[in-house]
Amino acid sequence: MDHRITVGLDGSPEGGAAARWAAREAVLRGAELRLFHAEESSVPVGAPAAASEVRRGWAEALLEDAAEALHHVHPELRITTQSHEGPPAASLATAAATADLLVLGSRGLGTLSGFVLGSVAMAVLHSTERPVVLVRGGEDGLPHPAGEHTRRDVVVGVDIGRPCDAVLAFAFEEAARRSCRLHVLHAWPPPVMVGYGAAYDPRVHAQINENMTADLAEVLGPWQDRFPAVDTTALTPMGHAAQKLVDCGAGAGLIVVGRRIRRSSFGARIGSTTHAVIHHAVPPVAVIAHD
Repeated sequence: MDHRITVGLDGSPEGGAAARWAAREAVLRGAELRLFHAEESSVPVGAPAAASEVRRGWAEALLEDAAEALHHVHPELRITTQSHEGPPAASLATAAATADLLVLGSRGLGTLSGFVLGSVAMAVLHSTERPVVLVRGGEDGLPHPAGEHTRRDVVVGVDIGRPCDAVLAFAFEEAARRSCRLHVLHAWPPPVMVGYGAAYDPRVHAQINENMTADLAEVLGPWQDRFPAVDTTALTPMGHAAQKLVDCGAGAGLIVVGRRIRRSSFGARIGSTTHAVIHHAVPPVAVIAHD
């Protein structure tokens, strides 16, 4: 498969920000950028054929204008466009199958930090096993020296009790491309006795933290050997994993989280930590499907 990044465009400011982020990522990877638009026909049955032509014309103009604007900033970038009539979520999932990465815009919660993840984006996350990056409109307000991604850090959340190779591989590769620091975070819940006053022994906290730090170091060892140039920081804070990731990633360039693949028709959802992160994080969030 040729290296390709696909970005979904819908005419929204968030979609535009996602396209600009995807263009910078494509330049970084030396990949082709595919601008993709999909929608179900909104023309009523029996309406004049001209109505369908108007919709198709609007979609073509959207893609052509976006391609022209991105070529102006990145003249070396290979850009293709594709418009598809059909359910957006299914169409985007199909398009993602032939891409290294799918990028989607996501609307912010007004003046509050966070995402409003629409039904289309959620359905796409459930339907594809390709990496998906969700980008807020505010991302364009951050500096991007020399037309590249800013060299802000990458933050990745892992569960050391479960396989997380796909998540770590993506995070280390991104940090290596960006020549930035990688923060690997594994949060752990407080001991049961916390909250019982005198019953709490700080030595228990210290021992748990020491064990978690050692376990995380063991997980990271092979990856640090594979990517010796990546400056890696291991973090094992006590607390809710999603909150710690959001806090740690507040100034990051990318937060990376995992989503366990569910092949059953039941329980098709993302985990609670990933769900919380993609709804409340400020930077772009990469969701990596894994077994």
